[in-house]
Amino acid sequence: MLKLNKQKGESMQIEVRNLSFAYTQRLILNNISFSLDQGDFLTLVGKNGTGKSTLIKCLIKILKVPEGTIFFEGIDINVLKLLQNIGYVPQKVEFSYEFPITPSEILSSAYLKGKDDYYTKIINTLGINPFYRDNVNNLSGGQFQKVMIARALLNQPKLLILDEPTVGIDNESIQSLYEILENLKEQKVTIIISTHDTEFSKNLSDYYLELNEVGDYRIYK
Repeated sequence: MLKLNKQKGESMQIEVRNLSFAYTQRLILNNISFSLDQGDFLTLVGKNGTGKSTLIKCLIKILKVPEGTIFFEGIDINVLKLLQNIGYVPQKVEFSYEFPITPSEILSSAYLKGKDDYYTKIINTLGINPFYRDNVNNLSGGQFQKVMIARALLNQPKLLILDEPTVGIDNESIQSLYEILENLKEQKVTIIISTHDTEFSKNLSDYYLELNEVGDYRIYK
């Protein structure tokens, strides 16, 4: 079992207040409000183009939001210079493949404490050892996804965000991912995923946030 090295008192409470966002006058998010307590699991659903990835990018400051709209532990994210203890796995990860790079190099550069017990536990739990020193160009979609999840978990996150984590990976990798998320949920890690595969998250989710083409939303359990 993968157990994060959590420190006493760590938590991740999130509040979104009337968040709106538009690209060149096209409204993507329309006055969205919700809150998550430590350990909540939120699934974002909706058709392509309805703003799932946009909402995620707002939450992690890739996109700038107005003051007074997103709060972590009661603090406006615009005040926070650095978002700590957040693991993020985007739907597509861009790497420069002009030179050979391996999972070993990707993960070692993400974890400055060296190859300690926690690092080794993540590698073993995710089953990365068989391709640990392979060129990433030779990895399957599922193998590469495991490397990106491992990199996110090395932050020992209080909040884990996954954008379409089941796209392009095999059933065995999907089952492995489910077990990891189930384990992290038991440890009260706050988790947000976007997915079209609601069957994958139905036994994990505490809440669903469904977005539509005109920027509106609904929340349900």
